[in-house]
Amino acid sequence: MKARTAFRIFSLFLLTVACAEDDTQLDAASSNSFRGQLVSLQHYGGSLDDRAAALVSLDAGGFAVLGTAQSVDGMLAGKTRAGEDYWLLRLDDSGNISQSLTFGGNDGDVATDLIATSDGGFLMGGYSMSADGDASKNEGFHDTWFVKTNASGGIEWEKSYGFAGHDHSYSVIQTEDGGYFSAGYLDVTASGGAGNENSKHGVGEFWGQKLDASGNLEWRNYFGGSNNDRSYKALQTPDGGFMLIGFTESDDFDISQTHGSYDYWIVKLSKTGGMQWEKTFGGSGIDIAYDAVFLSNGDCLIVGQSNSTDGDVTASNGDFDAWVMRIDAAGNLKWQRSFGGTDFEFSRSITPGPDDSFFIIGNSRSADTTSNGNAGANDIWVFQVDSEGQLLWQETWGGEGIDLGTDAVYSEKGILYVLATTASSSVESASGFGKDDLILLQLR
Repeated sequence: MKARTAFRIFSLFLLTVACAEDDTQLDAASSNSFRGQLVSLQHYGGSLDDRAAALVSLDAGGFAVLGTAQSVDGMLAGKTRAGEDYWLLRLDDSGNISQSLTFGGNDGDVATDLIATSDGGFLMGGYSMSADGDASKNEGFHDTWFVKTNASGGIEWEKSYGFAGHDHSYSVIQTEDGGYFSAGYLDVTASGGAGNENSKHGVGEFWGQKLDASGNLEWRNYFGGSNNDRSYKALQTPDGGFMLIGFTESDDFDISQTHGSYDYWIVKLSKTGGMQWEKTFGGSGIDIAYDAVFLSNGDCLIVGQSNSTDGDVTASNGDFDAWVMRIDAAGNLKWQRSFGGTDFEFSRSITPGPDDSFFIIGNSRSADTTSNGNAGANDIWVFQVDSEGQLLWQETWGGEGIDLGTDAVYSEKGILYVLATTASSSVESASGFGKDDLILLQLR
C-alpha cells in the first residue's frame, strides 16, 4: 500500500463576515434563542473541484470534515494526483486547519460519509474505482470503499466491496457491537444478482452491509423491486436492528405499495439483516429521502425533497419543496410538512439543535424563500423546526453560482457549523479558490 498524501496546515486566514440579525425570521411564539447570524465563513480547497461530504464534532474539541478533492494546489499542495481522493480535515473551533490528509489511488475515489469512531479514529465511506495506492483492490467499476484511521490519521484498514457495476456507500454508522454498517446502492443488473443470498431482481437496490470492527464483511443484503431504489441513510434502531432510508422507483417485489414516480422508502431490518417491515410515502411526483434522526421516544424525523401535490403531501409551495415527515417506531406517519418558495428547494441533512429543535440543511433557488432572497442559481439554505415540524427560523447564503448545503453540527456554545460546497467566485464577500470549494459557515 503506498503512503497516503499527508500534509499539515497550522494556520488559515479567517474570513469573517458580519451580517445583520433579522428577527422577522424568528417565530414570535418560540422561546428559541438561535437567530442564525453569520459570524464567519471560510473556504477550503484549491483550483479544481473540491466538494463537501460530511462534518462531525470531536470529543476533544473541534471538528472533522470529509470531502472529495481533485486539486493539487492551494490547501492541497501536497497532493500528487489531480484526481478524486477522499480528503479528511481536522479543524479547531474557529475553523482553522490542524491536519489535512488525502486517501486514494489512481482512479476516482468519491467520499460520501464520515464518523468519529469510539477509539478516537475515523471511518470514511464512499466509493472507489482504484485498485492501487491506498485501495488494495477493485471488483468492478465502482466499489464501496471504507477507510478506517487511528486517532493520528494513519490507516488501520481499508476494505472494498462490490461487483462489476456501480456499487456505492452513502452512509456509515458504528454499531453497538463495535462494528460498522453501511447503507448504499447495489447495481444488481451488473452484479447478476450477487450481493444477496436470497433473491435476484431490480436495476439497483437498497444495499445494507454489516462489517465487524476490522472491516470484515459479516453479512450483506439488498432490497427493492424491478426499477431503481437507493438508500442514502443508515440508522441503528433501539432493538439492535437497522433502518434504511431512501427512495424507490419500483412497485413490485419488496415494495408493497407505491404512490407515484419516486417515493420515500423506509426499510426496517433485524440485527441479522432480515426485512421486518417496509413503508412508502409520497404522492404522484418525485419524493426522495436523504437523511433522518431518531427522537428520544423512538420516532424518526426524515428529510428530503418532493414535487408531489397529492397523496401524503398535503401542501406544496413551488417546483420542488423540502419535505419533512415524522414516523413512529412502527413506520406510521404522524405528520408531514413542506417548506420552500415558488421555485426549487432541496433538503440534504438534519441535525439536532437546542430546545428539542432541528436544523435542516439544503439549498434554495427561490427568490421568496427567505429575507435574503436569491443570490444566483442555488443558495445554501438552513431552516430550523421544532419536533412537531413548526418553522422557527430560516435563511439563505450564496453567490452567483451553485451553492449546496451538505451537513451541520450544533455546538454546546450555541454555534451552528454548516458545511457546504460552493461554485461561486465569492459567498458573502468571501472569495474562493477554484471551481468548487468546501466552505464552513458559523451561525449564532
